[in-house]
Amino acid sequence: MTMRSVRLYAAVAALSCAVPVGLGAQEPTSQPATRSLASDVRELPADQQIIHALSRLTFGPRPGDALAVRAIGLDNWIDQQLRPERIDDSAIESLVTRYSAINRDQNDLLRAYADQQRARRETKRESDGGMDGADSIAMRREMRQRYNLTQKVVTQLQSSRVARAVASERQLQEVMTDFWHNHFSVYVRKGQAQPYYITDFDQKVIRPRALGKFRDLLGAVAQSPAMLFYLDNARSMADSGRPTLMADGRPRALPRAGAASRRRAMRRQPTMPQLPVQRQRGGLNENYGRELLELHTLGVDGGYTQPDVINVARAFTGWTIRQPQQGGGFVFRPQAHDAGEKIVLGHRLAAGRGMEDGEDVLDILARSPVTARFIATKIARRLVSDAPPKALVDRAAAVFLRTDGDIREVVRTIVTSPEFFSQQAFRSKVKSPFEVVVSAMRALNARPDSTPRTAQVIAYLGQPIFGHQAPNGWPETGESWMNTGAILNRINFGMAAAAGRLPGIDIRALPGLDTIRRASRERQVDAVVATLLNGMVSPDTRAVLLSGDHPMLSATAERGIPDVAAASAAAAMETLPETTTSSSAGGQRAALQGRAIGNLPQLTGLPQIVGLALGSPEFQRR
Repeated sequence: MTMRSVRLYAAVAALSCAVPVGLGAQEPTSQPATRSLASDVRELPADQQIIHALSRLTFGPRPGDALAVRAIGLDNWIDQQLRPERIDDSAIESLVTRYSAINRDQNDLLRAYADQQRARRETKRESDGGMDGADSIAMRREMRQRYNLTQKVVTQLQSSRVARAVASERQLQEVMTDFWHNHFSVYVRKGQAQPYYITDFDQKVIRPRALGKFRDLLGAVAQSPAMLFYLDNARSMADSGRPTLMADGRPRALPRAGAASRRRAMRRQPTMPQLPVQRQRGGLNENYGRELLELHTLGVDGGYTQPDVINVARAFTGWTIRQPQQGGGFVFRPQAHDAGEKIVLGHRLAAGRGMEDGEDVLDILARSPVTARFIATKIARRLVSDAPPKALVDRAAAVFLRTDGDIREVVRTIVTSPEFFSQQAFRSKVKSPFEVVVSAMRALNARPDSTPRTAQVIAYLGQPIFGHQAPNGWPETGESWMNTGAILNRINFGMAAAAGRLPGIDIRALPGLDTIRRASRERQVDAVVATLLNGMVSPDTRAVLLSGDHPMLSATAERGIPDVAAASAAAAMETLPETTTSSSAGGQRAALQGRAIGNLPQLTGLPQIVGLALGSPEFQRR
């Protein structure tokens, strides 16, 4: 292996440690700028401040974005992004209206789902009773048509997330929407109705509150069918022998004497909604109570105990969902609520109360200094560095408490801080697969993709949208995304994008590259570095761009470039709804492969340089 290969491998390995490599080759020479309203000096030169802000507060700059920010002033642009309601976003809103399934009212979607389930049961009964060949074929065709709605909801949910990230003018809102979707993670394959619940979760719970008050967001999530269903709280009810409430909210005590009395008492418990793909069990479920404390508010080391988990779970008994045929939606059922006294984190919740138990728990958690620090740390980790400075976290947590959990002001504190504009933070974050793909689409001035294809590529790179099974969400630190296989996949993605295998991309029309197709290789490299890498590249990356010889690609040349189409289709299958039968799964896989990227040609010239640049360590960091 050549010395250049060794150095480049070292640069690639450094991605996992999120350490900037070789940025000194063509750095701007501007002098450091100072904040207009503070004495804190920003370490980064003025031009790098703009590049840095665009890489963190958006999903990556589009051609012309840096000039536009410079024209209005960086601090003014940051303030604009912190006020998304003032930004005209009509173009992407117009595009999103074309998604026919996810723009339907959730009640209508849930009723359509209930009709699907009823039709499936009827079909099975008739099939078991025996049908002639023509009737059987017609019934299977009808089942496939009904199933298609659920599949369409999943693919449109994923596609709309990508389209908004690519084309929305409210970029900081989209970045924070992605952050909160990961913080309050839900899994699309939890059950057959979950895609319908997530539609409302995305459009009406997370996005409009992404820069609002944390308590409002926490409360909306707690009442969202997507979360109640995912973490099983929709079935959580008072244990046998616990006091509950009457339908009108008055206390009713369940007897404690003997098994027979308990059985009679349980027969008087309310009938819980017939939620899909879950066995019906009476009694307390701790899942939501535990994750509310561990993942949503205090953090794993937040000082709570197992009795706190149990009492929080008791406080949320009766928070459930209407049946799908009734349109779904949140409902509080007093008869299922444990109305006994509870002690949560030292706070006494009196007996005989109803829904206010859960509301008080949310108040306690949202106002806790432990929650303030946990949320401030996570936001700073997303926007600044994998290990954010303690002083910055302290200031952001103090703002959280002082402003009653105002997310906008916490973000403002972080993104206008000297720590944010430090040399240490610059290009220190490794992009997630979602960020890699979306930033490439934006860098190449791509039109937003209304098909499933771009979302499939994100899944191929390891991050299927709404596809994280565990409630802890996708990793926020670089080492979790980087290994040899993942890096090679990212390089291959860059080559696929440069080859025009993603919708909406045409590098021939890209400003800065549209006039150099017949220029010398060196001049083409200079143009690609200026256009895609902000003029900053290590000597080793420049050597790769000039030669077209990437050591990692060379090492795998004998095996050939992987079939990205098959891989992305297989990854996308992981987020198809659980109603998929074996026969329909085969058909869906074939259809996905037919629409995906396809095998890549051997690139030369300008497309090769662009592909290698997208796969470079410099582009893989933000």
